[in-house]
Amino acid sequence: MTTLPPIAITSFEPSHIPQARALWQQSDGVGLSSADEPPALSAFLARNPGLSFVAWREGEVVGTILCGHDGRRGLIHHLVVAESCRRLGLGRLLLRHGLSGLAREGIEKAHLLVFQSNESGKAFWRTVGAEDRSSVLALFSIAT
Repeated sequence: MTTLPPIAITSFEPSHIPQARALWQQSDGVGLSSADEPPALSAFLARNPGLSFVAWREGEVVGTILCGHDGRRGLIHHLVVAESCRRLGLGRLLLRHGLSGLAREGIEKAHLLVFQSNESGKAFWRTVGAEDRSSVLALFSIAT
């Protein structure tokens, strides 16, 4: 039986952005936009300190979760685990860290978006008890 090197979870810092973006770019089902450029990500992390996390194995980012809130509801972005580390409970561990941080901020519920075509992502969210809100189908986006 192969033993994997230990995985460490740390707070997501701006210096982690290049490795996190590399993971996101190679992960199916992840959409990137201008909000995922380094300056925007740095601002997001500064606005939501201690709510986002990175998983490390042997100096490499193998998982991420971005969490933030507006004072009422949380929003989860880019819960991503490297293909080589899936099915080890790492996604659940990152989610637990993110939700715990939101709970410390008094946030009782978080929303997340998953592409309709991302079957593995939808399956993951169902296994962790996320409620499918397909009844809320009027999704709009507007630029500022």
